[in-house]
Amino acid sequence: MGLIDPSVAFVVSLCFLLVMLYKRVNLGITLNATALLLALLSLDWQDIPTIIYQATTDVLTVAVVFATFGIMLLSQLYKETKVINNLSESVSRMINNPRIVASVLPAVIGLLPVAGGALMSAPLVDSEAEKLGLKPEKKAYVNVWFRHTIFPVYPLSQVLIVTSALTGIAIPLIMARQVPVVVVMVIVGYLIGFWKVPHLEKGKNLNLRNSSALDADLKRFLIAFSPILATIIVVVGVDGISPSLAGQGLDVSVATLAGIFLLIMIAKPNIHVLAKPLKRWEVYGITAAAFGAFLLRKVTIAAGISEIFRTLVISGSVDVILMLTAVPALLGFITGSPSGGVAISVPILAGLLTFSPSTVALLYMSAYLGYLIVPTHLCFVFTVDYFKCSMSRLYRDVIPSFIITFVMALLVYFLV
Repeated sequence: MGLIDPSVAFVVSLCFLLVMLYKRVNLGITLNATALLLALLSLDWQDIPTIIYQATTDVLTVAVVFATFGIMLLSQLYKETKVINNLSESVSRMINNPRIVASVLPAVIGLLPVAGGALMSAPLVDSEAEKLGLKPEKKAYVNVWFRHTIFPVYPLSQVLIVTSALTGIAIPLIMARQVPVVVVMVIVGYLIGFWKVPHLEKGKNLNLRNSSALDADLKRFLIAFSPILATIIVVVGVDGISPSLAGQGLDVSVATLAGIFLLIMIAKPNIHVLAKPLKRWEVYGITAAAFGAFLLRKVTIAAGISEIFRTLVISGSVDVILMLTAVPALLGFITGSPSGGVAISVPILAGLLTFSPSTVALLYMSAYLGYLIVPTHLCFVFTVDYFKCSMSRLYRDVIPSFIITFVMALLVYFLV
């Protein structure tokens, strides 16, 4: 037996996790330290090395950790080689509509899963939104909201990969149920972001360009986007050809290698540029967070934490749907991380229900939306600072968007 009752150990560990996050300790360190603390408090100490060994040698865990490292490396190489600039600039030049450009560019930049990435798209959004005469708070809303519309249906999202691996539900099955939610996110964002903004006269905002210039920009876009596209195609291809490889998490690992190889072929970076991402702590921090999610799951299950909540549900004290939505959303909010919300929620809910595409999609969206509106979210912090607007004004638009999107997620759960 551990030092204290599992329920008490869980509360103590959760408080420890919140303190670590409040102190802005890296999520990778935080999740692993929380898992170890929970193990020390709730398990027999001689069992802990076995659990750590199982987590370290598990094929699925290793594959997801490797895939996470590859995705972070790919995103950093996109930045260091400036290929991401070609991607965003070509989109801006091809589309003769500031509204669409301001909406699309944050999502395009969102393909790179970097912390506080909204700061990268802010100058681009500012330039396009200025043509429309948007106020600073509207510019901030457009930048933050549209950046986060892509992740629920982006197969290279680290959170989606971890969610799939922890629950055993294939990524395409989760994505399919989140397409309607993303469509609503885009519509809501467009309506709120550009409400009562007059349309510019054709040709007033951008000069008409000849077909050769458009062809050049299209070619530039396709070349810049091809590593990401190749990675997605390989993921889908491997899932279709060999579901067993996908079940072991090897689909994304193989796909990421293909994407990195193609990006290197396109950009032809020198050794200095190639080595630069390997020196960035954030690459290893996010990778460590992926391992921490699996370790925390194993410890939570071994400690019997889910049984505590199972008792509440059986007794009728708590509704399963409430647990499926409130727990991930609350954990996503208080941890300031969708990965953290999912990593803690999955082992808690594992004893209450059998995971299906519908339940996992709702769990994911709950954790994701909870994280999206947290004030400590780096994208919020950086965007508010860049556009010099107040957080309260930004929330006037974000909260209604959150509510409408969450309602849509519930409708998909009950109707699909």
